Formats: sequence, structure tokens, C-alpha cells
Amino acid sequence: MDNESVKIPTPVEMEYLLHRGVSEIIVKDELENLLKSGKKLRLKEGFDPSRPDIHLGHMVGLRKLRQFQELGHTVILIVGDWTAQIGDPSGVNVTRPMLTAEEVRNNAETYMEQFFWVVDKEKTEVRWQSEWFGKFSLKDVIHLTSKFTIAQFLARDDFAKRYAEGRPITITEFLYPLLQAYDSVAIKSDMEFGGQDQKFNLLVGRELQGMVGQRPQQIFTTPLLIGTDGSHKMSKSLGNYIGVSEPANQMYGKVMSVPDVLIINYFELLTDVPDKELDEFRKSLKEESLNPMNLKKRLAYEIVSQLYGKEVAAQAEKEFTNVFQKREAPDNVIVVTISFSDYKTENGDVDYGKLLAGTGQVKSRTEANRLINQGAISVEGIKITSPYGPLDSGSTFKVGKHHFVKYNDINKKQEA
Repeated sequence: MDNESVKIPTPVEMEYLLHRGVSEIIVKDELENLLKSGKKLRLKEGFDPSRPDIHLGHMVGLRKLRQFQELGHTVILIVGDWTAQIGDPSGVNVTRPMLTAEEVRNNAETYMEQFFWVVDKEKTEVRWQSEWFGKFSLKDVIHLTSKFTIAQFLARDDFAKRYAEGRPITITEFLYPLLQAYDSVAIKSDMEFGGQDQKFNLLVGRELQGMVGQRPQQIFTTPLLIGTDGSHKMSKSLGNYIGVSEPANQMYGKVMSVPDVLIINYFELLTDVPDKELDEFRKSLKEESLNPMNLKKRLAYEIVSQLYGKEVAAQAEKEFTNVFQKREAPDNVIVVTISFSDYKTENGDVDYGKLLAGTGQVKSRTEANRLINQGAISVEGIKITSPYGPLDSGSTFKVGKHHFVKYNDINKKQEA
């Protein structure tokens, strides 16, 4: 597309674009002038496929990319097939294990499939780091490292903490920000996106561009989304995440489990609900004139509909209401037909742990017993407190929050 296809945002659109879901912009005035100039911008978004899946925390930044795309700008997606094999320590205080090229490639395929659930594939250019780093010589690496000092890199929070605590920092890890920075030079980036924990790396790219005579890229950082635990940033390793590719019903249910204090934050970062309406939500929550559950149902609907469409979101809402509010069994309950006698004890009770583990609903009897002790397993809506008990044919188990299995006794079926 040429410059004629680039839309200059109105003052209202500019305000929304540069404030809603934004942590920091460097340099804001420069970016605003670029957007007003009608220049078609190259928006850099890099990812290291160290994990294959995307969660809603990633979606915060992806939504901003989509908004810029809708104005006609181009996203340059950098697949970090080199940096992923190093491991970025941003936000952590330990050395991450390196990945093999095959692991990186497999993760990247899954990641990109989910990436384009949010970002417009037709307005995205995909580039792999190996395009330029595959040609790098030792001389090129040494030349790149000469641009910055150790002192500059030790100023980064995670490196500084590890250095102060006497924890190891490998020379390899210092290469990560340099390689990410060189990506900006290789594609002539106009603006780079990232979470606020990536600020240091993004600034290195901006500085390196200036050193080689390019116009320094603008920096656009987005807030880190707090996970479902209400205290830490969303992360798969912490288990407090909601995956972009999760089934719609499961996604809806997880959003409903988000703490009430995060409702407005999630609306701001993950939906297009107007600011004026969000102000009304805030007021209602403060005055306690609206049940938070009603707002969370709206939130869950808005998020699911973006990824699956309104019809599927409406079905997920109906499913949630039936299962968790009306206590009905879900439509997609798993049905297992077995002989109950294979799972009975000498006194005639069913061994619930043996039943669930033996039919593949949990990993082991130990896990089943742990869930029972936690009150996480119920039969026909009634929590079970003992590993053993009666069971009627056709009864439905609820295991955890989202798993349902109905057991039919084959002997009863034959008698019928």
C-alpha cells in the first residue's frame, strides 16, 4: 500500500491510540507528528518463541498493533529464531535455558497462528532473524558489541539485581539486547512495541539506529496484565494465565474468575468499550450499585467475541449461566460407559479415585484424592468428601472448575 492508504487519525482517535492501553511512548510528540504526516510507518514487534502459546497478557500489545494497522501502517513481525536460543532475562533473575533450533521453529508456528487471531495477517510482514544473523561473522559480532559498554547493560534492573546478589550473568545474555537492537536496524523500524519490562531493550535499538545513521525508532510500551491470581503479571509458568487459544467456554469461565479489583483494568486493556462507559462502571462499583458478576459477564463476552465471534461468545455465556449459576451439566460433557463393578470395593462403594484415574479423567488416584480433599470434585452438584461412596448410573462428576464427565453403568444399560 502507498501513503494514500494511510489514514491520519482525528484528535479523538489520536487520544485513544496514544493513551488507552499505553504505558509509555518515547518520544510522544515525535510519534504524534509522524502520524499526522501521513507517512506509512513500519511497526516492529519481535517475539521469541520460547513458548508456543499466547495469553491475554500478550493480547494487550497485539490489540495496539491492530489499531495502527487499521490506519494503514505495516507491522513487521520479527521471529526471534536466534535470540530465543539465548533466552531473554527481562523480568527474571536467573539464566534461561537455551532452546534448539527445532524447538524454536515448532513454537514459532503455533505462536504465529495465534498471533494472527488478533493482528491482521494481510497487513503484516514476517521476518526471521536468521535472514541477517545467518550471515554474521565473528567480526560483525565484535563490531556490534563495541557499540555499548558493560556499565550500560548493568544499569538494567534484572542484570543489576543479579550482579548485586552475586548471581551468574553470562556474556551470552549481554548479546540478547544487542541482537534485538540490530533487528531494528535490519528492517529500518519506525516504531517498536513491547511490554513495559522491555523498555531497556527497545531503547538499545533506538540508540543503535542513531549510531548507524538511521532515524531512531519510537518506543511504544504497554502495561503488563495482572493474572487471574490478582497479584502477579500473567504468566504460563505461574499458572495465572488465560490462553488465547483456549476453548471459548473455558476462556469465558476463567475471565469470570478474575478478581473484582481487576475488572476495569481488563476492560481498559483488552476491550474497546468506550472510556465514558468505563467511567460509569467505576462509579457503579464504587457505589456498589451494580453486581460485579454482571460486569465480568460483559467483560468475558467482549474478550471471547474478539477471538471467536459474537455467536460463540453468546453460547459461552449461556453455558456459564447454566453450569455455574443454574448448576446444570454442560452441553459438552464427556460420557463414559463402563462396568461400575470394576471400581467397587468389597462393601459395594465405588472407589472414586480409581474410577477417575482408570478412565483418564485425572492423572492418578493420588491426584484424584488430592482434589477430593480440596473440595474440587462433586457428583451431581454435591461435593464429595470421601474417596469412596455410592454412585448411580448416569451421574455426572465435576472435576475442577471446567471438566465434566458422565458415567453410565453398562450393566444397567443391558438390564434396561
